[in-house]
Amino acid sequence: MPPSPALVHSRLSRWAAERGTALAIQSEAGSLTFAALAPQVQAHADALSRRRAPATVLQDSSLPLPQRLVAFLGTIASGRCAAVSDPAWPACVLDAVRAYLPNTPHDSSAPTPQTPFYTGFTSGSSGLPKGFRRHHQSWTQSFEVCLNTFGEAASSRILAPGRDSHSLFLFGMLLGLWTGAGVVVQEQFSAAAALATLADGHTPCLVAVPSQLLLMLEWAAHRHLPPVREVHLVLISGARWPRHRTLDLQALFPKARIIEFYGASETSFIAWTESHPDLPDPVVGRPFDTVELEVRGATPNSPDGLIYVRSPMVFMDYVGAAHDPSAALRDGEWVCVRDLGHLDAQGRLWVAGRESRMLVTLAKKLFPEELEAVLEAHPAVARASVHGLPDAQRGVQIVAILQWATPHGHMDTDTDTHLPPRPDLHALQAWCRARLEAYKVPRHLWVHRAWAFTANGKTDHPALGRALPAHPHEATPCLTPLR
Repeated sequence: MPPSPALVHSRLSRWAAERGTALAIQSEAGSLTFAALAPQVQAHADALSRRRAPATVLQDSSLPLPQRLVAFLGTIASGRCAAVSDPAWPACVLDAVRAYLPNTPHDSSAPTPQTPFYTGFTSGSSGLPKGFRRHHQSWTQSFEVCLNTFGEAASSRILAPGRDSHSLFLFGMLLGLWTGAGVVVQEQFSAAAALATLADGHTPCLVAVPSQLLLMLEWAAHRHLPPVREVHLVLISGARWPRHRTLDLQALFPKARIIEFYGASETSFIAWTESHPDLPDPVVGRPFDTVELEVRGATPNSPDGLIYVRSPMVFMDYVGAAHDPSAALRDGEWVCVRDLGHLDAQGRLWVAGRESRMLVTLAKKLFPEELEAVLEAHPAVARASVHGLPDAQRGVQIVAILQWATPHGHMDTDTDTHLPPRPDLHALQAWCRARLEAYKVPRHLWVHRAWAFTANGKTDHPALGRALPAHPHEATPCLTPLR
């Protein structure tokens, strides 16, 4: 009998038979062994078949996270595609997504590596999430690339302390189940709980976004925690990691490889690098072994072009993204998520920024990501969002919105003596001028306390931009001008 195809869920029965008592999923609510997980997955698959569920099934985000994973695995084990909604979506967004998801009947044929198994969601230009579809092979290939690149530590138990609606965390969860090492999840992120899990010695691999790691650093410093020597691999993605904190992270996890990887929901892995404080911010590393890169549209005067990716890990297509200008570009097997950058002589990829965010001032291009990295490197600044306001002479004038740093979870109040000294406008401009060309220095800055985030926990730059005043010397209810 031929071996069963490599499907995302296809190893569950093996682990149930070979290591049934081993932990598969652990959360605050309890745990499941592989022996307990496998029959629950099959029961869910059978229930979907009995009620003749459609080919795409929107998952119930109100369930506890372990049960959401059981339902996800049961959905794909039935040969269907699991559409993963976000618990934070308001009812109107959930209804709109439900309305545009396909309602085609399931054809009952056995799934293959090319069968769609997952519909995730990423931000759309209209504010409505757009769905992207993945087939099994795109993620089983991603699993293998991860293991081949990062070695034994990537096949150990994983802490993935985020929502399954974020593809990074869902990938970490499924990787732990694929390898048979198991996964620890959190319904709501807790730096204290994450550090306790890592310190117990059974979970050597951490998959995290930068904001979580910064909170863990703050918690560890505040509580004077000893180094966590049981961690062997930290995988960082989802947003730009502030590399000036890499030495702090390495001190907290002294035996860990600190890895940053660059990718997108539509592409999976693209490039990776060992984190180092001296690495220039735009460098995202060398491509993974199965990834080909092309930079198109660059000129001698403008060396950054659109980055195109070809690999076995790219997505199938979009669902509900017709005419969305933020959608990825397709050219045969090549995919471009509209990031601009270049390859250097060492074969490293530099990412300047997203095409849609590029600003032109004084006839020169500025990528907000570069200035944001410089501002966020200041010890008093936690987050920055850079924008352009219309200017008759410059085209646009560069402005920035800031959130002050709040160590150890303190409230951001003007009377908090634990906060680092806060610079004024001229001091921050001098900080930028020492690190950037003059035209990139912001002319005006505002402070925003209630930061705007997307559903995936990233800074919501469009929402912050909408809060800007029409004239740079004015204020708005949520923005205070920095003088």
